[in-house]
Amino acid sequence: MPKLISVRLHGRGKIKYFDPGAYPLQSGSAVVVQTDQGLEMGICTGMVTEVQEDSPLAQDLQPILHPASEEDWAQYQENLDLEQEAFAICQQEIARHDLPMKLVAAEYVLDRRRLIFYFTADGRVDFRLLVKDLASAFCTRIELRQIGVRDEACLKGGLGMCGRCLCCASYMQDFYPVSIKMAKEQNLSMNPAKISGACGRLLCCLRYEEGAYADANRRLPKRGDLVDTPQGRGVVQEVNLLKETLKIRLDASDEDGEFVLFPAADVSRLKRKGGQDKK
Repeated sequence: MPKLISVRLHGRGKIKYFDPGAYPLQSGSAVVVQTDQGLEMGICTGMVTEVQEDSPLAQDLQPILHPASEEDWAQYQENLDLEQEAFAICQQEIARHDLPMKLVAAEYVLDRRRLIFYFTADGRVDFRLLVKDLASAFCTRIELRQIGVRDEACLKGGLGMCGRCLCCASYMQDFYPVSIKMAKEQNLSMNPAKISGACGRLLCCLRYEEGAYADANRRLPKRGDLVDTPQGRGVVQEVNLLKETLKIRLDASDEDGEFVLFPAADVSRLKRKGGQDKK
């Protein structure tokens, strides 16, 4: 069975899979790999794992070239310092050319044969003159990549409102569609500040439990439904989807009637709000 190991390149971005060969690698091991961009250094994020021959992850695996040496580490650390200088120079050139773009990050491949600049912009940007000037300044191959705001958050990292590292910068492999319907199903405030992430888009975590909330919404009565409880009939006033409990006003005809909390399993719906009786 083929073996693979997950590697996060350049300490950020998405995880990719490589063939570990005979190297005794483990989580946290630093390795040098060959990618489409060139030689890159990465950190293993898992253990060596066996997969089935027909697994999508096992297709076209590139080998780990070798564990990172002290020289590789020194080169990598030096590249990080050079990237900061390159970032500052590129920002100056962007301002000089008066281009409508926001520089996000600069990244050298390990052997410095390529320097990649990531940027965001509202539309397409003609940066041909900028590339010429940057190539002249750095004497290496220059590549400019336009990315989205979610990719920007992934590259720059940070903390979410939960206090943990951003999901996209820590373990997420792909960005999945997130809709406002998911926030509504979870009874969240529609305040954009409370349901938006660091990127300004809807929180990716809205999708994590979306299936559980959608299932609960299908099964449980909704606010305003007429229900039958162990203490008589009443009208649902509040629904807690996570705890699956219902706050019910027992005297449906009395606006000041008693409110009682019931487990949803003890309640049966008789009539939907504005709907027909249950048959």
